[in-house]
Amino acid sequence: MTKTFFGSADGSERENGRKPLFRAVLPTLPFFIFCLLFLILPALTILSGAFFDSKGRFTLANFVNLFTPNIVSSYAVSIELSLATALIGAGAGFVLAYGAQGGGLSPRYRGFLLSFSGVASNFAGVPLAFAFIATLGRMGLLTALVSSVFGLDLYGKGFSLYGFWGLCLSYVYFQVPLMVIVITPAIRALRDEWREAARSLGASRFRYWAEIGFPILAPALCSSILLLFGNAFGAYATAYALTGGMLNLVTILIGSQIRGDVLHNPNAGYALATGMVVIMAVTGTISNALKKKSSRWLA
Repeated sequence: MTKTFFGSADGSERENGRKPLFRAVLPTLPFFIFCLLFLILPALTILSGAFFDSKGRFTLANFVNLFTPNIVSSYAVSIELSLATALIGAGAGFVLAYGAQGGGLSPRYRGFLLSFSGVASNFAGVPLAFAFIATLGRMGLLTALVSSVFGLDLYGKGFSLYGFWGLCLSYVYFQVPLMVIVITPAIRALRDEWREAARSLGASRFRYWAEIGFPILAPALCSSILLLFGNAFGAYATAYALTGGMLNLVTILIGSQIRGDVLHNPNAGYALATGMVVIMAVTGTISNALKKKSSRWLA
């Protein structure tokens, strides 16, 4: 029997329709190598570094220090910011997505909305911060326009782009299009037969959504909110560029510990990052479980 590099020439190794193991695994090797180099090894480095001090001695002090008031406050502010932007982004994104799918929007404009959402959801970091400063900063275009047309001084009324709600506004910019992308397939999977059956039985539109539409979409909506929460919770560049590190976020605190001149303690930063990983892992696990549950109806 003639042998080749990948197996026998007559295909005898493909019994029961199964490919040789090497040929099945080979196409996925770049992906696993990428995960090993940029996900698994950095995570292991962070986790192991959290158990040592600056002199290389084993310690649990880094985790004990996570319960100090300043660090607890940073986690609380980060969770509050992430939750607020996730809920606002989910609400606005759902309305846009449903308007595109069920509101009679032409396929051309629907495609434009999805394309724009794909671009806008990845527009973050320093460019996004600069765009908001140029638009809503103290000398921004929209700030000056509102002042000259309506005589309203936004900053005199208490608004500040460089505080909590200003940062929320910048986060919502990429949270809304991300929600449009992730919830559109679920809305598209709602069957017209369900709406027609409810209508034939005398159900109003409100009752259809209260008893059929939203209950079916609830797992997908909750999964999307959790995804948006994680997206905002891990953001760093936009917050740092916009607030200059003045807002007590856990990502900014990690940067200060690892790269800062005053709070330079990389091992404490690793412990902070480990806490973030735990929160993100819990969020991702719940999100995936809800996504599987929604797929039973929206397949």
